[in-house]
Amino acid sequence: MRPARLSAVAAATTVAALTAVTGCTEKGSSAGSDRVVRVTATDDKCEVSKKEFPAGHVELAVENKGSKVTEVYILFPDDRIVTERENIGPGTKQTVTAEVKAGDYTIACKPGMKGDGIRQSVKVTGGSAAKRDPRLDKAVAAYREYVQQQADETLPLAEKFAAAVKAGDVEAAKKAYAPSRIGWERTEPVAESFGDIDPKVDVREDGLEDGQDPATDWTGWHRLEKALWKDKKIGDREKELAGRLITDLKDWQNRVGKAEITPTSMANGAKELLDEVATGKVTGEEERYSHTDLVDFKANVEGAQKAYELLKPVAQANEPALATELDRQFAELNARLDKFRADKESYEFTSYDKVGDADRKQLSDGVNALAEPLSKLAAAVVVK
Repeated sequence: MRPARLSAVAAATTVAALTAVTGCTEKGSSAGSDRVVRVTATDDKCEVSKKEFPAGHVELAVENKGSKVTEVYILFPDDRIVTERENIGPGTKQTVTAEVKAGDYTIACKPGMKGDGIRQSVKVTGGSAAKRDPRLDKAVAAYREYVQQQADETLPLAEKFAAAVKAGDVEAAKKAYAPSRIGWERTEPVAESFGDIDPKVDVREDGLEDGQDPATDWTGWHRLEKALWKDKKIGDREKELAGRLITDLKDWQNRVGKAEITPTSMANGAKELLDEVATGKVTGEEERYSHTDLVDFKANVEGAQKAYELLKPVAQANEPALATELDRQFAELNARLDKFRADKESYEFTSYDKVGDADRKQLSDGVNALAEPLSKLAAAVVVK
């Protein structure tokens, strides 16, 4: 899920960590100057260097001159997400490569990572999309099949979880909770691209928008997680929310096959999954009641690795050193995670509240080491 607004202390810590994680580009643009849009974000402005640019690959050169952590999006007119970059710390720069067709779009900056953001309308001109290696078309088709498979496999697991909640069986619901989330966590950037599903099923209490009431507006897995582990009881409201969760996940299942997917969105999505780990799983904030963070962590890494493996033939041809580094960093991070796993075939991980500070730092270091080269993957699959 998208992280909630950070406190001043957390923001300072996140900025320091994510400067390494995001792989900011300072050495110039990989795209032609007509395809670079400079985005300057402050606490009350979102300035863009141009409001019209050609279809194909575009590079957002983002600089956060504000005092708050921000996010930057390219949005379709109906608010579906073309691409995004979260957790852009004050005083930092990031570069995001995306693929866009001709049409009208919005570039949005979200200081504090809340609300609809400060928006600028932009126009993409020309009738042709980016040139694409046929191997990338194959990668997109395979990834589309993968995300649909994950949604299809999630439903029966979520239904088992919901059935236990409806039956009032706290222990059975606890056991079914983490497995029901694996497919979602592997492919979360695709679900987030729709805009409206993630807040229904995966928001934490502190991720609610200003003015929302947790008693009536908080829904989804984490609301039920709190009931099971903190409140230790299931009432009528929880039983109702279990049914709503299945309704929302079926909506996701039905829509996921129609998601806009491009090679660059796959690459950026892989990076987003690592950011999810850095800001939620490593900190223990995501599963603060169940402490099943390492299950989510592993699923995020698996989803990122799947996208990379599908894009690897082109990335390796264009940037062989990058592919070698990504292979190494994925292997090292998976090895660190396996230390906390019952066996390599299971999803039984050590409860995260039992993982000490030194081990958490090792995991965090592994995430940072992988996220830096992963941030370069989108540019590596652009036609040279």
